[in-house]
Amino acid sequence: MTPLSLAYMPMSNAVILFSGQGAQNVGMGKDLVENYAVAKSLVDEADAALGFSLSEIMFDGPAEELTKTSRCQPALYLHGLACLAVLKERVPSFTPVAAAGLSLGEFTAHAAAGTFSFADGLKVVELRGQFMEEACDATKGAMAAMIGGTPEAVEALAAECDVDVANFNAPGQIVVSGSEEGVDKAVAGAKAAGIKIAKKLNVAGAYHSRLMQTAQDKLAGVLHGTSVNEPSIPVASNFKGGIVGGADEIRETLEKQVTGSVRWVECIEALIAEGNTTFIELGPGRLIAGMMKRIDKTATVICVEDMASLDAAVEALS
Repeated sequence: MTPLSLAYMPMSNAVILFSGQGAQNVGMGKDLVENYAVAKSLVDEADAALGFSLSEIMFDGPAEELTKTSRCQPALYLHGLACLAVLKERVPSFTPVAAAGLSLGEFTAHAAAGTFSFADGLKVVELRGQFMEEACDATKGAMAAMIGGTPEAVEALAAECDVDVANFNAPGQIVVSGSEEGVDKAVAGAKAAGIKIAKKLNVAGAYHSRLMQTAQDKLAGVLHGTSVNEPSIPVASNFKGGIVGGADEIRETLEKQVTGSVRWVECIEALIAEGNTTFIELGPGRLIAGMMKRIDKTATVICVEDMASLDAAVEALS
């Protein structure tokens, strides 16, 4: 991966990538809103639509409030689209050629592609976060990262422990999810299964597992009542592991993503197979950039999360 400190050839076309839950941090988006009217306009619209000051939680915390599933999901959605808006303003020639997002980020990617409006997407994401938070509260779930094991080894261990594979984030970086008892069993049995490191994650519940079924069922009704357009650019589906199209397929894959595996490696590989070599991560944390290093070291990843990274991105894209 080419670091930002190196010179770039001028480039105006790139795949846009959006962060998922866990990337949030207090202060996210504050300097962009203070410097760009287009970002402030999105934040004001979101605060008005939600009926509470999401921006205050984003900018000032506390961290415990921002970390809540019902708060961080709309916050990441808003921040990702604000980053995109200011980047487009700074680089008018910039043209996204495709989009993808990690878990929650897939909804942001669809909004960026015009699959649904900013307002409709915000409402869907707000409710998704609420439904998943309710599912976490109603179940005793956990997640664990499995580092250094093959997909086959992790899948076999998950089946043995009666848990699900939640995320295929990168080669050798897979997450399992399910009952706390099952996840503890998987962690204990990881080394015997040929997995180098197994570590429980500090999360509120078992995302992307069968324990989220009630959230998926509720989200299905919301998606059914939401206007869905054909995306203006290709959008990769976490559930499918490739490009998705058509209103029915988009609704179905966004619904099934709640309990299904996030096939991030397959999404990125599908986008690379189309000849894409430049990717822009829009959102806090630079977690996606880290995963890209393991998926394809030759890909160029530019991150935009604040004023400093925006300036660097503008220089790279100009």
